[in-house]
Formats: sequence, structure tokens, C-alpha cells
Amino acid sequence: MIYRAYTSEDLAAVVRLFQDTVHTVCARDYTSKQLDAWSPKELDMKKWQATLSAHHTIVAEKSGIIVGFGDMDDTGYLDRLYVHKDFQRQGIATAICDRLEAALSPELSPVRFTTHASITAKPFFEKRGYRIVKEQTVERRGIQLTNYAMEKPCRKAE
Repeated sequence: MIYRAYTSEDLAAVVRLFQDTVHTVCARDYTSKQLDAWSPKELDMKKWQATLSAHHTIVAEKSGIIVGFGDMDDTGYLDRLYVHKDFQRQGIATAICDRLEAALSPELSPVRFTTHASITAKPFFEKRGYRIVKEQTVERRGIQLTNYAMEKPCRKAE
């Protein structure tokens, strides 16, 4: 497995991975209407490119295929973390998170890492030491979805 920085050439593969993962892995926790609202067929590619490029974004690649990705902004907010359905439970999400969390410089490091975790992802983040700040309902394209505002303390440089 190769872990590397995101490049603009990765956009189509990353978006496809996001859409496929949401509609398969998260299907046990959300309705089809919720999945379509979260991950519609048409996405704003310019917006995705802008945020993936502005954030620290890592992709996991196996045999030239992107099988996972995650991105974190400079405040320690983990925006997205997705792993292909056929590569779940192989440590890829953990490796991506480890790299993203370590990438923040100690001088700029926030007090805590934060994320908005889906029902599906909540157990993963709990195992990483994140705690639920609150359960919340968010609206996407007129449809309500449950997720969790979560946080964990940062490791400070010694």
C-alpha cells in the first residue's frame, strides 16, 4: 500500500470512491433517500477540488488504484475519510488518520481534532479516542441525516 499526497489528477477517482463507499458501506445505517442526498450523482467538482487541494489530503493506493482517502484542514477538522468497500478493515483508514493527525505542525496544532462522523464511522472514531460531543441532525438537499460531532485531544510535541 502506498500513502501519498493528493494531486488534482486524483479528483475523479476520489469522487467515485466517495460515491461508491457511501452507497455501499453506509447503506446499512441510512435510507436510499439519505444516501442520495449525502452523495448525489452530480457533485460540484470545482468545490471538491478546491477543498481537497486546500486541506492536507492523503490517498491510499494499491496497484495504481486509489482505495482510500482522507483530508484534514489546518484547524484539525477531519473533513472526509473513505475506504473502498473491498478494502475495509485492513488498517487503511487508521493509516490515513495517523498521517493526517501527524501532519499538523506542533506550532499550529489545535487543542483537539474534530470530525462529523456518520453512524457508520462512529465506532471507528471511538476506537481512535474520539468522544461524542453531540448527536446531530443535518440537512442535505432537503433530507435529514444523523451524524455525530466528535473530538479528541491532540498529541502535543514534547
